[in-house]
Amino acid sequence: MITLALSSLAVLLIVAAAAVVLLFLVFGLYNTCVRLRNRVKNAWSQIDVQLKRRYDLVPNLVECVKKYMAHERETLTAVTEARSACMRSQGVKEQAQAENMLTGALKTLFAVSEAYPQLKADQNMMQLQEELTATENRIGFARQHYNDSVMQYNTHIQTVPAVFIAGLFRFEEAEFFELESAAERQVPKVQF
Repeated sequence: MITLALSSLAVLLIVAAAAVVLLFLVFGLYNTCVRLRNRVKNAWSQIDVQLKRRYDLVPNLVECVKKYMAHERETLTAVTEARSACMRSQGVKEQAQAENMLTGALKTLFAVSEAYPQLKADQNMMQLQEELTATENRIGFARQHYNDSVMQYNTHIQTVPAVFIAGLFRFEEAEFFELESAAERQVPKVQF
């Protein structure tokens, strides 16, 4: 009788220990999912900060260019409209599309500005171009960090055993910040 009670107690202790280990495993997987999701959100915030800086530079750039390029209204309008689209966009996919449109418009603006020697020599224009270039580099690094964070998060929530916890607690895949089509990867052509 005593051996039966001891063996029942041992089984109960083993089951309890296994339950505790399983509970800690679930907690650990859940916390990792949360940590990685928050890292993705933080990385997106870093992109947002750099994009805000870019949006603040664009109106100054357009104003600087206006006095030299009065008959290039179409290019200036495209830059202004692209900036507005960026500021209205929501979500990663829509933001990426709008940002790609703004990048293309800015490339066209800089390409067209090459035809204006006085504009190229303007100190304000040179400073704005330099600041915008530095901002573009920061945006590129922030996008890379964001996509790396998304990859790590998505990989975690798609692998066993985390996939079960992610499904149970509704952790959803994050979107990558990427170009939509091969055409958007092309450098815009400017003809005079």
